[in-house]
Amino acid sequence: MTIYWAVGVLRAVVCPDKFRGTLSAAAATAAITAGLARGGFDDVVGVPLADGGEGTLDAMLAARGGSRRTTRVTGPLGGPVEAEWGVLADGTAVIEMARASGLSLVGGRNDALRASTRGTGELIGSARAQGCTRIIVAVGGSATTDGGLAAVEALGWSLQGCEVTVACDVTTAFVDAAARFGPQKGASAAQVALLERRLGLLAETYRDRTGRDVTGIEGGGAAGGLAGGLAAIGARVVPGFDAVADAVGLEVRLEGADLVVTGEGRVDTTSLEGKVVGGVLAWAGDLGVASTAVVAGRIDDDVRERLAALASPPPILLALVDRAFDEADASSRAALLAEEAGLEVARTVVGAG
Repeated sequence: MTIYWAVGVLRAVVCPDKFRGTLSAAAATAAITAGLARGGFDDVVGVPLADGGEGTLDAMLAARGGSRRTTRVTGPLGGPVEAEWGVLADGTAVIEMARASGLSLVGGRNDALRASTRGTGELIGSARAQGCTRIIVAVGGSATTDGGLAAVEALGWSLQGCEVTVACDVTTAFVDAAARFGPQKGASAAQVALLERRLGLLAETYRDRTGRDVTGIEGGGAAGGLAGGLAAIGARVVPGFDAVADAVGLEVRLEGADLVVTGEGRVDTTSLEGKVVGGVLAWAGDLGVASTAVVAGRIDDDVRERLAALASPPPILLALVDRAFDEADASSRAALLAEEAGLEVARTVVGAG
């Protein structure tokens, strides 16, 4: 794809993640875009992003176009769930495991030992049955630590020739998933120890049955080991940000930009470890974008210096809580405050130019 930019036109790309609990990535993009337009940018391209967790489906459909579908599958604790998934314009299926096997589906009453990824396997099978041969599985927000076994069993231990990419936002090893994420899913110390033993034994089963050693896969512990389980039967595990960025053509969109604005609800040290904010700033730096900015609900003090060192000149950093009475006010007026932040960014960049 070749894109031509008009000489003398100020061009910005807006590519944030969601602001969890307040703005979707698309809504945040729209608000910041409006501010930049008011501030003098002639051409503003919006590219909502995600890092392989919740929000990936919405971000990809917003950027690429496609359709939404719904399939009834087995929920994390065995009850039926109506799980939404999507098919992009090029026929690639996009599945968020959280919509089938997510912690948000259990109403705060998770059973860490019983929670299952069966529904995610059923969703992959449904996409396969409907003719999708390329499938992206985003694995954030899980309720499960079953090593993906239930999903693998639902698929009959075979992807049947489908190209499955697992997009994950962590680098946790397969067996370490129990200790790293088990407590967040309601597991006691004793249950964490049991889950670790289960994952260790399951890793041996995968190795014996498929020949794949899932313990050496970076990110294999994502979604309680679902990433490793799918990898055992042939899926490819990749960093979630890279998968989404490639799918939406971010590199092409960033070329020739005078300004790139990214952000998320809270920027902390993890934001620079495979998440959207760190990824966008790194890509913008590699492509020589002159100005960058981060608009976020909150930016932790200990990460501000690290952000400042990522680019020269350093990115403009604006936190919505600094523009509001308190966090509740920032949350309730998030769209307006994000637009005002976009306007301030534009005025800063245009004034400097």
